[in-house]
Amino acid sequence: MKLVTRAQLGWPASAAPSQTTAKGVKVHYEGTAVSTKLAADHDACVAEWKAIRKSHLANAAENYSDVAYNYAACPHGYLLEGRGLRRRTGANGNQALNQAHYAIVGLVGSSGLTEPTDAMLSAIRDGIDLLRKNGAGSEIKGHRDGYATACPGGPLYAWVQKGAPRPAETKPAPVPPKEEDDMTPAQEALLKKVAAGQDALAKEVAELKKTAAVAPWTYRNPTLDAESKKAGHRIPDMHGRIERIQSTLDGLVKAVAELKEG
Repeated sequence: MKLVTRAQLGWPASAAPSQTTAKGVKVHYEGTAVSTKLAADHDACVAEWKAIRKSHLANAAENYSDVAYNYAACPHGYLLEGRGLRRRTGANGNQALNQAHYAIVGLVGSSGLTEPTDAMLSAIRDGIDLLRKNGAGSEIKGHRDGYATACPGGPLYAWVQKGAPRPAETKPAPVPPKEEDDMTPAQEALLKKVAAGQDALAKEVAELKKTAAVAPWTYRNPTLDAESKKAGHRIPDMHGRIERIQSTLDGLVKAVAELKEG
């Protein structure tokens, strides 16, 4: 949990009424335009949170004793303390609703920055878990549950309706189990021998094919000397050798495959 306390924010202890228990937590959003700058600058998140408190304290009609929410969650995964633990919220609509649930606001709005990041959702879950350890029940609802409002907005409310799951942590792909090597020493030796024979035969085939490619041209030359002509007559025999070696090579490849499977 990345908690930013009231003391770190430069705020005194909350003057909100004490409340030791509640049914659970309600999730909120700001409900107005929120600058996309918050996504790239955590200092902007802190400034936003301080501005929210300032506006609430200046709201004479509501007569807030403090920022309305118990906590806020920012796009960078920080949980920002508001009224804090065991304090009645002022955000749910009326006194009965405020007594029923504590309140956490995600710093997203109706325009601009509207989509909560996984880090923000994790911070909201951190706040819910913290409140549950300090008197909150198991309920997780949106502000609109029980009050006529669009809060906490489409994306956050869809998450709440799923049960507000904590985003899955990225895990490395599982390493497949290593296959057991159950070959006998004799099989291992045979496999090495076959592999070595395969390499040797492949080289011989390559050399013979190279010779065979040159000899036919030499044989058709009318100015052949006796030795070159004799070499040319060996062409059919070379092709036969190539076919036999290739057949042996194919057999070795098959043997290697069978050894690996066995």
